[in-house]
Amino acid sequence: MKKLALCTSLPEGELEKIKKECEVTICGELKHGKGNVTEEMIREECMGAEIVVLGDEVAGTDTINAWIESGMKFIGVAKGTPVTVDNDALKAAGIPLTYTPGRNAVAVAEYCMGMMIASTRFMTRAVAGLLMGEHLGPAVDDIYNVPDVKNVIWGPLDENHPYTDYGIGFELYGKKLGLAGYGAIGREVAKRAMAFGMEILAYDPYLDAKVIEETGAKTVDLDTMLAEADIVSIHLPVVPSTRGIVNKDWFNKMKPTAFVINTARAAVIDQKDFVEALENKTIAGAAVDVYWQEPVPANHPLLKMKNVLCSPHFAGLTTDVDGWSGRKMAENVNSYLAGAALPYVWNK
Repeated sequence: MKKLALCTSLPEGELEKIKKECEVTICGELKHGKGNVTEEMIREECMGAEIVVLGDEVAGTDTINAWIESGMKFIGVAKGTPVTVDNDALKAAGIPLTYTPGRNAVAVAEYCMGMMIASTRFMTRAVAGLLMGEHLGPAVDDIYNVPDVKNVIWGPLDENHPYTDYGIGFELYGKKLGLAGYGAIGREVAKRAMAFGMEILAYDPYLDAKVIEETGAKTVDLDTMLAEADIVSIHLPVVPSTRGIVNKDWFNKMKPTAFVINTARAAVIDQKDFVEALENKTIAGAAVDVYWQEPVPANHPLLKMKNVLCSPHFAGLTTDVDGWSGRKMAENVNSYLAGAALPYVWNK
């Protein structure tokens, strides 16, 4: 029996199949709970396992080398971008890093569309205003005793009207959506945006133009995407070449009416340039689900801006994601056990 250290959930049926060939030990966050595991803990718990399957656990150079010395021959990370693991150490040892691409692509894409609508139509600003008691009529004795009025409207359109206070946004239909990165999530966003009648401008220098255009999107260079897009949605991984790449040079090339949506990672955006662009109205607004520190500091300026929608890193989390992720990781493990080609390998 091979030893398998399991730190993330797999579908019950697949796990039972794997247990016929493996002695499975529950480790990491699957054992201790999310956010309750240090690298030192995970290093010790997975020592001696031939197969290591991680979730959000971190495994640096020393940890990877220790596992290799103790007999590890397979490693999987149940993430769309497994940057929490030192892939260079694995490559030096000739061990492929398997992962679960697109596991939360649908979740993030749906959330991204919601953020586009909510931010460009100032939805959260208006909802918050009503909850705080703004623009409300006087209390009535019987809310069910409704006067017979043919055209129900929200009072006279003056400086105290919700439309003037919160703003009037634009429709997605007929607008141009710039996608910075056209991987699994970018493509899922494109499908949904096309259904809204948007034109897709895809910037991804690592993809062949034919591959992009077969999906119905238009391949463009960076300057064209920034100049023409009404909304720019970020879908970039954090690697040395992308860290801080979204900066004042980008914002200065965008329309002053354009919005930025970020459901990827905050590190790809230059924080100071982003705040200044929003404060100075270089761009019209933004919706962000990720931050440079999490939880986001209580005094972060984005939280106080009326033209910014903030959510607490929710985009990639649904009750369905673990199922998608687990099935793909089970494919990797079963392929390894069968001596077959691994289906999902990071940076082949």
